[in-house]
Amino acid sequence: MNEAAKTTETPAATLEEKVIERLRTVFDPEIPVNIFDLGLIYKIEAQPAADGGFDLAIDMTLTAPACPVAGQMPGMVEKAVEGLPELHHIKVELVWDPPWDKSRMSDEARMQLGFM
Repeated sequence: MNEAAKTTETPAATLEEKVIERLRTVFDPEIPVNIFDLGLIYKIEAQPAADGGFDLAIDMTLTAPACPVAGQMPGMVEKAVEGLPELHHIKVELVWDPPWDKSRMSDEARMQLGFM
């Protein structure tokens, strides 16, 4: 990355990249693709906190409401990002609207699962 690009990045944008990197370490146990590339993450929102860090809100879904790890997945996501020193409060919310479908997957995920 050149110096000009570095100076125009905001702390929240840099943090979002770090969060995405961490989210790519979380996998649905039944699907061999990370949850970010599966399209299960609907929102990543960092808000400045009073002490200079950030509060993070993540909205995510699952491939199906009856997913066997539905109760565990938000905790897995929180655990993946909680080590980032910029974060103070992390809220992971499981949402069902809009429903997940294969069109939300990245091209890499589609190729890996044989959908391309």
